[in-house]
Amino acid sequence: MPIDEVLLVNQLVFVGLNGYIAALDRDTGKIVWSNNQLRAGSVTLMLDGDRLIVSSDGFMYCLDPCSGRILWHNPMIGYGYGVTSLASVRGQSPGLAQAAEQSAAASTAAIAASS
Repeated sequence: MPIDEVLLVNQLVFVGLNGYIAALDRDTGKIVWSNNQLRAGSVTLMLDGDRLIVSSDGFMYCLDPCSGRILWHNPMIGYGYGVTSLASVRGQSPGLAQAAEQSAAASTAAIAASS
């Protein structure tokens, strides 16, 4: 993920409500993007590196966390409906957040040094 996208994602809070997904600015609470193209129902979210994995009433989606654009969709036919549990090595790894912070700090230092 390019450094500017890492910086953007680090500034977002993701919210899922009744088939809607929104990304809010973590400092202001303002909506950065929203997506209403998901199946209505309870929503479960997991940030998995450069992907936002979303489950809504048994339907699975993968969104770009910077734009909210749907990258793929899987209706999970035959698996049922309801609240979903999600897990991923990237989605659970504290090392990802640390790496993103280090990349952001390095980028900021490089920009300051070139000024």
